[in-house]
Amino acid sequence: MTNDDRYIIFHKPYGVLSQFTQESPKHITLKDYIDVPDVYPVGRLDWDSEGLLLLTNNGRLQHRLSDPRFGHERTYWVQVERIPDEEAINKLQTGVEIQDYRTRPAKVRLLPEYPPVGDRQPPIRFRKNVPTAWLEMTLTEGKNRQVRRMTAAVGFPTLRLVRVSIGHLRLDGLALGEWRDLTSLELKLLHDSSRSRGIGKFSS
Repeated sequence: MTNDDRYIIFHKPYGVLSQFTQESPKHITLKDYIDVPDVYPVGRLDWDSEGLLLLTNNGRLQHRLSDPRFGHERTYWVQVERIPDEEAINKLQTGVEIQDYRTRPAKVRLLPEYPPVGDRQPPIRFRKNVPTAWLEMTLTEGKNRQVRRMTAAVGFPTLRLVRVSIGHLRLDGLALGEWRDLTSLELKLLHDSSRSRGIGKFSS
């Protein structure tokens, strides 16, 4: 880790691409929110997902944290159509088949109440007289649109998806569309966590 390294967490809004380059003039990108040179996301959040995005200019760390072999936990609050039953939650926990791939075991629970997230803009589309529920799902992998495919596979389509943590890093207190540098404690925990998985130090 050098003095020039930057480590940033960003509370990504809905409809923002997890990149700095526009693919068309209508796209909103990270450049509309983050004016820090040469930082890039560690992993991705789909344009229609919200929540915590980690960015750094340390290419070695970026590559290693994104490597599925090291299984960093990522926790999501997931609003789904209808109320998942025990059977559906058990399937999500033990693994489901999505596109010829079986997902790894995951931590999944039905949240007893609406989590502390603000209203989405634009609001979700839901069917009148069809209830919704929120799940907390913690995964150690990140296949393309995996959470959405998992809930669809057990019959409860995802309406809204918010990533609330990556390992020990959490969104706590970070407003939608805002970013901040990691604290020294967060950096130490990130370093210790990665070292415990055998990926070495972060130095470029």
